[in-house]
Amino acid sequence: MGYILETENLTKRYGQKDAVRDVNLHIEEGQIYGLIGRNGAGKTTIMRMISGLARPTGGSYSLFGKTGLEKQKMLKNVGVLIESPGVYPRLSAYENLKIKCIGMGIKPKGYVEELLKTVGLENTERKKPAGSYSLGMRQRLGIALALVGDPKMIVLDEPINGLDPQGIAEVRDMLSRLRNEKGITIMISSHILDELGKIADSYGVIHEGKLLDEFSAQELHLRCGQSVVLRTDDTARTLQVLENMGISDAAQEPDGSIHIGSALSHTKEISKAVVGAGIGLEEIYLRSMTLEEYYLGMTGGEHNG
Repeated sequence: MGYILETENLTKRYGQKDAVRDVNLHIEEGQIYGLIGRNGAGKTTIMRMISGLARPTGGSYSLFGKTGLEKQKMLKNVGVLIESPGVYPRLSAYENLKIKCIGMGIKPKGYVEELLKTVGLENTERKKPAGSYSLGMRQRLGIALALVGDPKMIVLDEPINGLDPQGIAEVRDMLSRLRNEKGITIMISSHILDELGKIADSYGVIHEGKLLDEFSAQELHLRCGQSVVLRTDDTARTLQVLENMGISDAAQEPDGSIHIGSALSHTKEISKAVVGAGIGLEEIYLRSMTLEEYYLGMTGGEHNG
């Protein structure tokens, strides 16, 4: 598969400050691409530029392999939800979608109903005003508006921000279906990194306007790796038992747990040896570093969105 979006030294300057500087992104067709960064890191600015809502100060980007005037024509294949959904609060979801369809010259019978079904709003009262919707329903409507015209790619800025756990799960499942069933490429930013880690195929980490790294979900798994974690009622004796087993990389953490980077397939043997030594085994399990932990380690600080 080729790149549906590629940027080359993409830069946006406001006055004397670079909001985004020399960013090179690569998004493959049919992927969910997670853009990660703190508030003010440049995520929204990047999304606005590639959606045609802001003009780059420097660098360039291509859409569907096209640049220049041909790229401008390709923007019709990109749906956008950046910041709050732009809806008419006194109109229903159906009416909001109908207005956009009319504006884009889309008239197939049943088209709006199908969009409502896609985002899970098919059972919403036909005349209920969008201004009375919950945040989750408004986000769904915003995604439906981004899907008008059957774009090949949608750009979503914090679509799960502020949602409750059920709302987050529902939007997450919907985005997975859009990728798997309709083949839509999705670029999404989110500060809820554990949720993003459940659906994204690849990631870009933005920090202070710069792209620190890009990596696939498979690469993330390899980089994060796994470790054996165990807790006992006698940490010192447990470390001695592990050393006698030839496990040399066991380390005690500040919380009293013991982490082992090796012997991932030998948890049964470890459990048997610890219990056989008369030590109380409280728990033992395999642990993988989360996306959020990896991000914090890369950027060197607390995550604030």
